[in-house]
Amino acid sequence: MNKAIVNKILITLAFLFAYRVLAYIPIPGVDAAVIKDFFRLSSSNALGLFNMFSGGAVERISIITLGIMPYITASIIMELLAATFAPLAKMKKERDGMQRYMQIIRYVTIVITVIQAISVSFGLRSIGGGPNGAILIDMKEFLLISVFVMLAGTMLLVWIGEQITQRGVGNGISLIIFGGIVSGIPNAIGSTFKLVNTGEISVLSLIVIGVIIVATICCIVYIELAERRIPISYARKVIMQNQNKRIMNYIPIKLNLSGVIPPIFASALLVFPSTILQASSNQYLQLIADILSPSHYLHHILMFAFVVFFAYFYSSIVFNAKDIADNLKRQGGYIPGMRPGEGTSSFLNFVANNLTLWGSLYLAVVSTLPWVLVKLLGVPFYFGGTAVLIVVQVAIDTMRKIEAQVYMNKYKTLSAVGF
Repeated sequence: MNKAIVNKILITLAFLFAYRVLAYIPIPGVDAAVIKDFFRLSSSNALGLFNMFSGGAVERISIITLGIMPYITASIIMELLAATFAPLAKMKKERDGMQRYMQIIRYVTIVITVIQAISVSFGLRSIGGGPNGAILIDMKEFLLISVFVMLAGTMLLVWIGEQITQRGVGNGISLIIFGGIVSGIPNAIGSTFKLVNTGEISVLSLIVIGVIIVATICCIVYIELAERRIPISYARKVIMQNQNKRIMNYIPIKLNLSGVIPPIFASALLVFPSTILQASSNQYLQLIADILSPSHYLHHILMFAFVVFFAYFYSSIVFNAKDIADNLKRQGGYIPGMRPGEGTSSFLNFVANNLTLWGSLYLAVVSTLPWVLVKLLGVPFYFGGTAVLIVVQVAIDTMRKIEAQVYMNKYKTLSAVGF
């Protein structure tokens, strides 16, 4: 393997290691024993879901307790605004504008992080005994420290994610979530075997869990690699001019055009209000928080709906049929039986919408699988479709990018020697 690729992989691993180290640095002034006891009874609610995505940082009340979710929430807000306001959409398409767009996302991330940090700080006061609950120092002093520390931790994670994307391999934000979920797998496996030893889960149930997990992984891999190939023909003149070049004779359209984004966005939207409402002592707000928790039916209904919505929304962003049709027309290519230009664009949109329908349903079904496992088999929440979906999709995407880098370096080497 090329040295440059090895260096990128090592850089990625180094930043992920730094992320895992940050997960073990606690916020000053918190009683860790009280938090540990609390999380023993809260693995199935919104905090358990939040804890899974943060790689256990929440139950340790780490400086990265809020994880990368505020940044994802800010990205969702900006994507929705860009789809609504034309000037913002135009800003995204320009090179200098994209930098300003990303800077706005960072500012929105800061605002969301401060709001969530304040909410978490007040939530800690309601955990355990004493006037300040799990907080060991004066509340005003702790509020100042915790907000500053959690803000610094989240922005540090954003920086790590950007560094991985620019200097490493794969999407940095996705890899951070991937690292957090994978870090919880050994503990989840251990917890499951403890439940088997104590008789809370039967051996048969454990076998069923294993079969479901393997089947889910196989399904995800199969569908992620599935694509519809639209045949393309080229004018004779174009073929004669490119006799020594390879011309792609089809357009590949993935069944899941939106990738891992919909379940991540849907989870972030459900976690954000739950985190805010956890600190409230109002019975009505607490009721809403309970309804939004993963142990309630409505959470999974909303999860299903959000995943389908974001699958369609993100697919419309990543797949631009008009641009593809215009490029084909300029290159002298056409889809047999379709008129170049508007006819080709309409056909590609029709195919993409059909694929997105089935792709969104696949994502929604796999994302709501955790609830079935928890309710029917009583297993830890970590053995869920959302976690497996993110892990497998990010792993496939990262491997593809490594392969692309390898092929690119091979072509550069061949070009250098005159082939």
